[in-house]
This record gives sequence, structure tokens and C-alpha cells, in this order.
Amino acid sequence: MAYKTFAAIDVGSYELAMKIYEISGKNGIKEIDHIRHRIELGTDSYFMGKINNDRVDELCRMLNEFMAIMKSYKVDDYKAYGTSAIRESQNRLILLDQIETWTGIHIDALSNSEQRFLDYKSVASRVKDFQSIIEKSTAFIDIGGGSIQISLFDEDSLVTSQNIRPGVLRMREELARVSYRSYQLEDIVEEMVCDSLDSFREMFIGDKKIQNVILVDDYVSLIVQRNYIKTMKKGQVSTENFLEFVDSLKKKKAREIAMSMGLAQENISLLHLSALMIKHMIRLLGAEMLWAPGVSLCDGIAYEYAEQNHLLPSDAEGMPHDFEQDILDCARDINRRYHSGDYRTREREMTALTIFDSMKEIHGLTRRDRLLLQLAAILGDCGRFISLASVGENSYHIITATEIIGLSHVEREVVASIVKYATEKFDYYHIMDNNPSLDREAYLKIAKLTAIIRLSDGLDLSNRGKCRKLKVVNKNDELVLTVETNADMTLEFGLFDRYATFFAEVYNIKPVLRQKKSNI
Repeated sequence: MAYKTFAAIDVGSYELAMKIYEISGKNGIKEIDHIRHRIELGTDSYFMGKINNDRVDELCRMLNEFMAIMKSYKVDDYKAYGTSAIRESQNRLILLDQIETWTGIHIDALSNSEQRFLDYKSVASRVKDFQSIIEKSTAFIDIGGGSIQISLFDEDSLVTSQNIRPGVLRMREELARVSYRSYQLEDIVEEMVCDSLDSFREMFIGDKKIQNVILVDDYVSLIVQRNYIKTMKKGQVSTENFLEFVDSLKKKKAREIAMSMGLAQENISLLHLSALMIKHMIRLLGAEMLWAPGVSLCDGIAYEYAEQNHLLPSDAEGMPHDFEQDILDCARDINRRYHSGDYRTREREMTALTIFDSMKEIHGLTRRDRLLLQLAAILGDCGRFISLASVGENSYHIITATEIIGLSHVEREVVASIVKYATEKFDYYHIMDNNPSLDREAYLKIAKLTAIIRLSDGLDLSNRGKCRKLKVVNKNDELVLTVETNADMTLEFGLFDRYATFFAEVYNIKPVLRQKKSNI
């Protein structure tokens, strides 16, 4: 069976990494090489705002070597992503253009939510272990150079995902500005993260006990995978054994740790900081078991590529994890946090998606756009928490300020704009063009999805469940929406044009509302 050779490149905050994979529908994803080079881009980016020229030269030199390696493997395709160090560089666009000019490698800068979602996919792709663990209350902890992402699962559902600073590299650089003795390090690390962690526990956990921790990082995971800690099974350790391991590090010098564990000595400070942060989080959560599957961002990149190109085995054990549902669960968590009524959003979802699905040959939108519409339907009322006036504007600000794992910055902006313009005057492109994150394609997407949301809102103005039975038919340049209900639709018929006019403008199709009396 044919296979593809694929390269995944991670331009990280303290390491440049590339993995080469063979991907086929028969054998799945098989790693065949892993190249790593330590380069602390985040040291410059986090504290000076830009990556200095010497490091850019070093980065380009290594990427040229990566290009030569890809050619030697006859790689069919590749993806290269930059994380927080690239993302936070003030001259990011200039930097990425310069890198592509000198190396031929195109790098996309990931938003934090996109980066964490790929890390999450790399773990969740291991369906059997992942699904069995998240059946119980579980915290997914992803430690990066710039920040930490903590996601909570309960009964197989993603409850929330929050970003906390600092990460290990940012913490190490901040500690370099503090005078302390070695015995003080653990207490200082706790002080640096305790406020955020305490707030996280108070807001999202309360008295509930988290049983499991899933860990993604570059140092502690490696130690667990190499069995330097007594394991329950591959990659899984009791938190009691892990805490004993962390305490043992305090008694050893960096050189001794490096030699005994086969690590570079310059990495030991980051290992120690990562271990201490995990220790504090485990104690806070009260977890009993830690699973470090030993995956990386490159693995998530490869999984996403295989998924998008339909290269995953069709007979893989277990059903693939539903990543779209995780994104929707995050949105529902935001909804609950701002006390928006679930009954209201469920009906809006159903109505909007019914209209969307009936227009596939007309709107030219994708499955991903359908997801954005559904998210807008879920989040449309969250602004009521701030004020019952200007709900759309308030919701817009909540959505743009809230990270939704799995969405890019542009996608979050699209969702927020749909919610805003569902109830407020639509800004045409010459006005919306002031927003640099929205190009022509994003603008048209916002217009099309806003028209659908407005139309669905016009079918049940009091949110009393009038549209539970809706049939949509497109015929003779009309979109006929038949609502089967015995409820009084006088208000909806009277004001329908107000909600249908923008739809007609966007699609050049006239919506027509009809009512069919129910026999029940």
C-alpha cells in the first residue's frame, strides 16, 4: 500500500526539532528519525521582544540542514510551526519571511490554543490509553517554555482549558534576576505559580478530586519514558513515586543528574523547574496517577496531517477521539461560566445547523465553517452576564478575550464577529478592514454565517422552543422555512423581514416563513 514520507518541524522556545514519519492507511504513523538542536529563541523573544541576529543565523543554518535531511529521505510533504518564541517576537512577519528566503522552509506561527490542541491531539491519538484515563476526572498538563496549559476532563468530556504563566524557560530567566539559595528554590517556584493555580482550583475544581494527570513536557516525560522512576506500566507512575523522585533531585548536583539520566547538563535546570511545577500541581489537584506518554508537538503535527489527508488506518483499534466535540465542550463551559441558558443555545444550534445543512450547494462553506457557526450559536448570549443591553458587543469582547482550545486567533475573531453582528448593525468590509486579522475570505465567511444566525434567531424571538420541528427547502429562489408548531407565531411573522433582509442581501435568496400545525 502506498505511503507518504512526512516531516514535522517544531521551532520551539528552547529547541528546534524535526521528526520524519512514514504514514500509510495500513500501518498508520511510524516515526523513522528524530533530529533535535538546542536553541533558546525564547530567551530573546520573551525578554527583549525580538530574536537577535546571531540566533536567527543559527536557526537558518539548522533549518538548511533539516532541508538537506528531508531531501535525503525524499520527503513528500512537511509542516513547520513556530510556537511562543516566534509568536511573541515583535517582528514576527519580517522574521518568518527572512527564514523562508534563506532556507526555503515556510513556518506558520501557531496561536497558543492551536499549539496546545496539537499537543493534545498527539496524546488523544493514542485512543485506547487516552480514553480509559479520561473516563475518570483527569488534568491534562502541557508545560512549554513560555506557559503552561491545564485542561480538565470529567467523564470523557473536556470541561475547561486554561493558560497559566510562566513556563519553564520564562521562569528560569525570571529566576536569574532573583538572588536566592538552592534550598529556597522549591518555595520560590511555588510562589511564582501558586496564585494562578489557586485561582484555577477555586474557579474550575472546587472540592472535586482529580484522579489522573496526563503530562506533556520535554524533560520529565523523557525521564518517565526511560523508566528512571518506578512505573506502574509504560509511561505511568504513581504520584507518590513521582514526588519521591522530585525530592531526590534536591540531593544531587546537575552534573550527577545529567550523567545518570543521559541528559545534557544545560537541560537539568529546566528538568528541575518542570518537576517542581508538576509537584505543586499534583499536590493541588490531589492526583493519584501520572501518565507521560512521551509525545511531542511533532507527533501532533503528523497526526493532524494524516487526519486531514485521510491517511489514518480505517481498522485502527477503537474509534478516533472526537476533537470537534472537545472544542464544543470548551464553548459550553464558557457558556456555563457566564450563566447563559443551555436551553436557549441548544435550540439556536439546531435551527442554525438545519439551515446551514440545507444550503450546502449555495453557501460554498466547509465542515470547519459549520463548526464556527455552531460555536457562535452556543456563545451568542454570554454577554448577558455583563449587561442585558449590547449583548452582541459584550459577547464579542468575552469571546476574543477567552482562549478556545483548537481555534486559531482568526477563527476566534470570526466566531466573535458572527455573535456581535447577529444583533448589531453589520460593518461592511471597508469598515471591518480596519481589523488586520480579517482578510476578504474571513469577511465573507462572517457575512454568510451571520446571515444564517440572524435568520435562525428570527424563527423564535422569545426562545420558547417554537422551532423544535423545522423543515428547510430551497426552491424557485426562495428558502422556505416551515415550522411545525401549535405555538402562537404572530410575533415571528410580524418581524420576520427584520431578520430575513440581510440573508437575502448575502445569498440573493428570499427566506419565506411558514407554519404547519402539529397533530400532537
